[in-house]
Amino acid sequence: MPSTPTGATGTAPATSTPDAWLGALEEQVRRRDPGEPEFHQAVREVLETLGPVLAARPELREARIAERLVEPERQIIFRVPWQDDRGRTLVNRGYRVEFNSALGPYKGGLRFHPSVNLGIVKFLGFEQIFKNALTGLGIGGGKGGSDFDPRGRSDAEVMRFCQSFMTELYRHLGEHTDVPAGDIGVGGREIGYLFGQYRRITNRWEAGVLTGKGTGWGGSHARTEATGYGNVLFTSAMLEKRGEELAGQRVTVSGSGNVALYTVQKAQMLGAHVLTVSDSGGYVVDEKGLDLALLKQIKEVERGRVSTYAERRGSSARYVTGGSVWDVPADVALPSATQNELTEADAVTLVRNGVRAVSEGANMPTTPGAVRVLREAGVAFGPAKAANAGGVATSALEMSQNAGRASWPFTWVEEELTRVMRGIHNTAYETAERYGRPGDYVAGANIAGFERVADAMLAQGLI
Repeated sequence: MPSTPTGATGTAPATSTPDAWLGALEEQVRRRDPGEPEFHQAVREVLETLGPVLAARPELREARIAERLVEPERQIIFRVPWQDDRGRTLVNRGYRVEFNSALGPYKGGLRFHPSVNLGIVKFLGFEQIFKNALTGLGIGGGKGGSDFDPRGRSDAEVMRFCQSFMTELYRHLGEHTDVPAGDIGVGGREIGYLFGQYRRITNRWEAGVLTGKGTGWGGSHARTEATGYGNVLFTSAMLEKRGEELAGQRVTVSGSGNVALYTVQKAQMLGAHVLTVSDSGGYVVDEKGLDLALLKQIKEVERGRVSTYAERRGSSARYVTGGSVWDVPADVALPSATQNELTEADAVTLVRNGVRAVSEGANMPTTPGAVRVLREAGVAFGPAKAANAGGVATSALEMSQNAGRASWPFTWVEEELTRVMRGIHNTAYETAERYGRPGDYVAGANIAGFERVADAMLAQGLI
């Protein structure tokens, strides 16, 4: 087989080893997509685990599956003009990267945050391919968002922005094409405004075009809780494989958004002693264990800071500025804030303090150096594409309810979430064993997701 022509991905000669081929592909991605470090990191973390599967299944290499996977099927960038409450015209940039649809319609959230750029959206969309594949449900991978910051904006300003954003994006969406959900900065309020504008433009009540909707108009019970709950369920399954349980463990959580709050809730339900949450200003430590009702009041109702929690809680809680939430000794650490928040130095501290499990509630919150430290120390490590897949799994369940004009009770959806997360854990664990990487959930999740997508791509031809 001839080598790939210059300018296309996959420039290593056909006679090279799988690892050399994958290394050349990674380098090609860096050259072709400069200035996108998060995307490069996500690609590297997948490609460096695929050597064994390409060696065992040469037909995947011959079909250039990896080369096709790192190139999105479609990348959409658009202008979002809107007016603030003072009548000033402002302009943001919108994105939607439709990465892979071999298993179903593109599925992945929208993120509204000043840090959003094309590289961030591509990293999130690339991760979403494998995460969605691991659920076993019929959904492909995509992601989107804008550099718009909803913090400090009135409801009217957020509405006007969302309406302008959807006025451009709607033409690329559809329940059989691309189904966004929420992410950082996009909650129930934003989903409502986006859906209303989609309905207004299209003249269709197409409930399955967005997930994360209100339960009174097509949303699913347990969707709000699903990402945090799912990560705790995955963590519990990892500990069980080691003959342990979550009950009684000291747990640290980063972040204080939706994922963090429901991580705290589910961990407490399973008997864990949860000590921390954080925000951009610092972190709070509560040696008695977090008062979830107080925390929810401050974060979900008042939209306040975690420092307020420490002020109201009393002597058991202290607020810390500077340093890291990972300085707090714990048995289990659950990073639930944002990408690359847990560094190699943090991992060294966690290991020194006796951590036994780390599982990612956020997307790629642990740096490659930190993952290496944790793995070398024998810490059970749950990668985001497996551990935080509960949110998108429940979104797919919401799509199923919408297709049948149905509404399922919370208990049933929670049972399905538990079944899906257990299945993801077992798939990653067994795949790692099958490819000679026992206990390596990173390799197991990457390979299992890759094989599912690859088999679908082979079956559907060169598209």
